[in-house]
Amino acid sequence: MFDNLSDRLGGIFDGLKRRGALKESDVTEAMREVRVALLEADVALSVVKDFVAAVKKKAIGHEVLKSVTPGQQVVKIVNDEMTAMLGAEAMGLNTIGVPPVVFLMVGLQGSGKTTTSAKIAKRLTEKDNKKVMMASLDVRRPAAQEQLKILGEQIGVKTLPIIEGQLPTDITKRAMNAAKLQGFDVLILDTAGRLHVDQSLMAEVAAVRDISAPVETLLVADSLTGQDAVNVAKEFDAQVGITGVALTRMDGDGRGGAALSMRAVTGKPIKLAGTGEKMDALEDFHPERVAGRILGMGDVVSLVEKASETIDKDDAEKMAKKMAKGTFDLDDLRTQLQQMSKMGGLKGVLGMLPGMGKLKGAMGQTGVDDKVFKHQEAIISSMTPQERKKPQLLNASRKKRVAAGSGTSVQEVNKLLKMHMQMAKMMKKMSKMGKGGRMPPMPGMGGGPGGGMGGGMGGMPGGGLPPGFDKLLS
Repeated sequence: MFDNLSDRLGGIFDGLKRRGALKESDVTEAMREVRVALLEADVALSVVKDFVAAVKKKAIGHEVLKSVTPGQQVVKIVNDEMTAMLGAEAMGLNTIGVPPVVFLMVGLQGSGKTTTSAKIAKRLTEKDNKKVMMASLDVRRPAAQEQLKILGEQIGVKTLPIIEGQLPTDITKRAMNAAKLQGFDVLILDTAGRLHVDQSLMAEVAAVRDISAPVETLLVADSLTGQDAVNVAKEFDAQVGITGVALTRMDGDGRGGAALSMRAVTGKPIKLAGTGEKMDALEDFHPERVAGRILGMGDVVSLVEKASETIDKDDAEKMAKKMAKGTFDLDDLRTQLQQMSKMGGLKGVLGMLPGMGKLKGAMGQTGVDDKVFKHQEAIISSMTPQERKKPQLLNASRKKRVAAGSGTSVQEVNKLLKMHMQMAKMMKKMSKMGKGGRMPPMPGMGGGPGGGMGGGMGGMPGGGLPPGFDKLLS
């Protein structure tokens, strides 16, 4: 989402760090560039002005200009101010109240309200052990109610039965009664949207709000729509009153200005961020972590949390035992590739690692993306169980068969085998070092040696990237 802005700011701050001692004019010039970068990223003008003024005031202070590392001090000030602009602290969903607690989902048509409703329902059911019902109030868009019903079936969440011809207010009353009688903890009301804000939309939402008395009124906004999303947030907050924002498509290639402006303009927290189409692609919005990603400082905490959620404990323990023995076959490599895919792919992992922005750029320039790993997985799946256990069985004719079966080339098969061989060698070295009493292989979250970070990113050595990855880039 913030790649362009991150690159621009990274270049500005790299220049400051290289200068050593800073003059006031250096800071002023850097802030001018920061201002342009934020405006180009679609951040609201009023927000940019306040942000730059706050940073400049602190950065030109005596403590910074006379500091041993003035460039880094300026970066820290920018990080602190950006965190404050995004909301300072993470604000979770409020489920406190007399059941059924109502969540009212509002926003424009196409912003992702229905999908976000289902994602929240799945999250509350699985993580918070809540009994959730969903009800669609969208009687205008064709098959909107049916869409929510299908999503409910997919995630195992009850939806209010559809009765044709009812008004949104009638559906709301029926949903409230049904949720009370059936003992639901949370009722999620998915309202209709429009292509733009108008009075009929606001009147309808206000009527539903008055009947349901929601604990949360969440504005669902598409982060790729930039300034429009900010204007919509102001309108909804002024006329209906929102308690928070759920930003969708945070994994897109947009400029990110909506995310940076929303909190400052409305004063309401960004609570959730949608990061993909899958039903579990919904994250809490952590201002300090997002600021860290934008400024190239990474987001290791989120990475570790994501690893703990996606990596199976039993698989990790099996992998740890195998690595302790110095064995690492192609089945193990396939497991590592699958784990990386679950964690958002290689670019998703790199985006959370400090200082990895340039490597992401190199991947983009060379055309390397997560499809490479899909191809590698397909290659491994085209092998027989014996070949996966003993790669040395793969002679020229077998390689041709595997390449044909996976839709790849023999060269790609050879590249995968070379990468596996390098990884297997490293595993053996690590196991020997462990026996010698030095740096033992620790069962991390992916069973990888080095515990913490190595395991946390699917167990791949070298901070989550397989040895020989540079060969893929060449």
